[in-house]
Amino acid sequence: MSSLIVHGGTPLRGRINPSANKNAVLPVLCATLLTREPLRLHGVPDITDVRKILEIFRDLGSDVRLDREAGTLDLHHRDTGFDAARHRLPEEMRSSIMLVPPLLARFGVARLEDNVKGCTLGVREIDPHVEVFRHFGGRVERTGGSLLVRLEEGMRPVDHWLDYASVTTTENFVLCAVSAAGTSTLTNAASEPHVQEFCRFMAMMGARIEGIGTSKLTVQGGAPLAGGEFRFDEDFHEITTFLALGAITGGEVQVRNSAPEQFPLIDRTFAKFGVRIEHRDGWSQAHRSGPLKVQAPFTANVLTKVEAAPWPYFPVDLLPIFIALGVRAEGNAMFWNKVYDGALGWTGELSKFGAHVFSSDPHRLITFGGGPLAPAVVESPYIIRVAIALFMVAASIEGRSEIRNAAPIRRAHPRFAENLRSLGVRVEWTPDE
Repeated sequence: MSSLIVHGGTPLRGRINPSANKNAVLPVLCATLLTREPLRLHGVPDITDVRKILEIFRDLGSDVRLDREAGTLDLHHRDTGFDAARHRLPEEMRSSIMLVPPLLARFGVARLEDNVKGCTLGVREIDPHVEVFRHFGGRVERTGGSLLVRLEEGMRPVDHWLDYASVTTTENFVLCAVSAAGTSTLTNAASEPHVQEFCRFMAMMGARIEGIGTSKLTVQGGAPLAGGEFRFDEDFHEITTFLALGAITGGEVQVRNSAPEQFPLIDRTFAKFGVRIEHRDGWSQAHRSGPLKVQAPFTANVLTKVEAAPWPYFPVDLLPIFIALGVRAEGNAMFWNKVYDGALGWTGELSKFGAHVFSSDPHRLITFGGGPLAPAVVESPYIIRVAIALFMVAASIEGRSEIRNAAPIRRAHPRFAENLRSLGVRVEWTPDE
């Protein structure tokens, strides 16, 4: 795994054009299998997960043409074929499970590894997906360390209520529902910006979806889907990341942002650490006057809190970014991950910088920030924004630090080191080991 070497202590300055959201791009790529018509996608990031899915498409016989520099992808699945005995979907990507519905719709069968996984965030069950596949008429069985899903008849429309507002389960429901002739409804649907973007892509292909951005989706399915052209939005995760990097280093970073309406709660969370976010003319910037400082709540004898849960709560994927701010900010703050049970085990690495962090339980921790920190060599788990959070702390400290096993960043952020260098940071990747 590659490591990031950073010589910190330099305020970041400049402009960044963020890439598209991995969590929008991957389900959209999976959905393209539902049409035999040509598609053109703009703003496709050159990240490892995208490369893996495109390699699957090539192996299945699809026509794939990617201009990496321009981010333009032309796809045509006219001659695509699938052989359950030979083809395998990559288990290292959680998004592999979203290839199942289009494979079922086209070929009546799909096969994936029994333990598809992404970032190491704790137990991430696939039971909700299996339940959706079965509701729509799929037969799911384990065989030879894989899951085999068969559809003996056409998909049937269903009404379903999720136990939990899961992003990928919501997207899998929509992928099934567009192929089921009739009306399907999903209650307790996820509504994150990337889910909305995915639904807008489906609508571009001709899917009839009502309730986009709400917790209830209604899908009129059964009609053939068309091709077309689609442009991805900027990733609100990457926008927030570079705003936070500007704030933690005391710099001036402007980030392209065409959807500031998604940011009120994120802006208020920045404000808890003394950072003001300004949105103007399609760009966003973080401002701070003086050192970072935790703002005391109006209610006496309680801690300032950042509570992360499914949208429209504060996004759980951004929690590590703000833990990094909490480590640097004068004062104490509580961080609460209401989603994953294994996502805070990395915070012991912060002590190598000299940070004081107390884990209350698997879901909550407290930062005691503002103390002196020193450069360090730290180990990142396989979690994208944890690697970035450790990098943020390192970038704010004068001297040489190393973030080992930082390669997960490449799963979501193309040109990460190049963007940082354009902002004045001395940073480089080590060769893959």
